[in-house]
Amino acid sequence: MTQISVATLNLRNRQNRWLQRRELIVSELIDTRPDLVSLQEIYRPIGQARWLRNQINSRISGSSSRPYRLIQKRRQHPFRGYFEGIGILSKLPVLSHDHLNLGYGGRPAVRINVELITRETLDFVAVHLHPVAEDREARLEQVMQLCGWLNAEDSVPLQVIAGDFNEIPTGPAIEYIKQMYLSAFVETQGYDPIATFPTALVSPSVNWSGCLDYIFLSKKINKVVEARLIFRKPSAHDPTLYPSDHVGLYSIIDIEPPNWEVIRPVSVQEGHSDQIEKAFKANDISNE
Repeated sequence: MTQISVATLNLRNRQNRWLQRRELIVSELIDTRPDLVSLQEIYRPIGQARWLRNQINSRISGSSSRPYRLIQKRRQHPFRGYFEGIGILSKLPVLSHDHLNLGYGGRPAVRINVELITRETLDFVAVHLHPVAEDREARLEQVMQLCGWLNAEDSVPLQVIAGDFNEIPTGPAIEYIKQMYLSAFVETQGYDPIATFPTALVSPSVNWSGCLDYIFLSKKINKVVEARLIFRKPSAHDPTLYPSDHVGLYSIIDIEPPNWEVIRPVSVQEGHSDQIEKAFKANDISNE
């Protein structure tokens, strides 16, 4: 089996004491080290996502350029696009990336195609849907666009979608996407999180709580090993200082390898398994 780890977090842009809480985000990403991370509400004027990438990379490897690569896309809006974007951090080799404009203020879905050690590829998609609570039909429209885009004729069978859907589990957008994709939490816990928003960073100014954030998997994913909440602990020195106004989600998934009898050389079948590992390393695509 090939295992990869994925995560998602809404950064809350630079609001609510960003300079203090950003260290909490860096620390937890270093502790968990997901292979793929979906980031929403990136505040572009301060280079927020680049700062996170550089800090995490420097503390892990001593270099700002590895192990994570950043792919980000601004909102497709003449004003809001200057300030806000969405992005992905990837430790896996990125073969390609593209995006889909989901409308309602130019909210993009960002997709990267990454290569696994099995030589299969996987699509990882970051999303942040329309936030107005009453506009459920708008989010349903966005999810229908998203699913159509991801399931085109040349689609990749292994897919992971992660982000802030701004919709509760019984909302029409979530009920629709669950017809085609599996919730990582439901697969392991039997239910979605009770609440992913808000944390004490913004409460008691917010008088509502619920699950808005999800990790969805295509049905070709073999197994969900683990799913849990992260970014859920406050600062040791301030019980109201959380990494964000949302908690994050983290999941480990198993991916069934392809038919090794077809792709591996004869020498591996004869017991020289170290040769294929060397071949994998030699052909890795740079994350620079």
